[in-house]
Amino acid sequence: MLTDLETDRDAAERGQLTGSAAEVYEAFFVPALFGQFAGPVAEAAGARLGERFLDVACGTGVLARAAAAKGARATGVDCNSGMLAVARKKSHEIHWQEGRAEALPLEDYSFRAVGCQFGLMFFDDRVAALREMWRVLAPGGRMAVAVWDRAETSPGYAAMIALIERLFGATVADALRTPFVLGDVTELAGLFEAAALDGVQIETVPGTARFPSIEDWVRTDVKGWTLADLIDEAGYAELQAAAHRELACFAGAAGDVGFAAPAHVAVVMKRR
Repeated sequence: MLTDLETDRDAAERGQLTGSAAEVYEAFFVPALFGQFAGPVAEAAGARLGERFLDVACGTGVLARAAAAKGARATGVDCNSGMLAVARKKSHEIHWQEGRAEALPLEDYSFRAVGCQFGLMFFDDRVAALREMWRVLAPGGRMAVAVWDRAETSPGYAAMIALIERLFGATVADALRTPFVLGDVTELAGLFEAAALDGVQIETVPGTARFPSIEDWVRTDVKGWTLADLIDEAGYAELQAAAHRELACFAGAAGDVGFAAPAHVAVVMKRR
């Protein structure tokens, strides 16, 4: 039988959020991190006026909304009902559907463009998910998949992970390591090869993590992420105090936080 910690850790490593965390995710993580990549990833996937676009593991829908802004007829699929509830509040024009990436509830060749932004790391079967995205992609279409670069290339997160491990142990820190597990380009390319998807092109795209303050940074990482299930209120207060002491080097004179947060964008075209 799984302990409560093991259950919470499993959910954390699969990136599953509760309803309240999904609201924080949209309000804080999207402007801090994810929003800057949505337009470029939608463009890389070939989102176009009138074309059908699929956002796999859509979360609260930032990529689907970027595609819709380009005139695409967007659909977002996610297995997390809490994330989809927030997505539906943000846009009534996009079709939101619950489903797993490894078994998309969609027909073959039904989308001209498919995107997946920062979801691949969390799938139970990454190769199966890539094959499913390929299955629903129409001939002549493009698929773009974004993942974070290695944690070491994002110095703020490397420091935050080290701090969390020191305070709470490796099990809790692993929840924050998980988003970076596909940062090795060779490993990422190997997933496409294992899925029999030829011709993948991977580009490393610069990005910046921005938070109004260290307090906001910690709140976002804990309350807007699966760490909320692993760190109690006393631990949260301890982390806030430690972060203000030990991560002050990432804050500017006005108190705002900024550090590099690059991502890899893998693109592959379905020629037939």
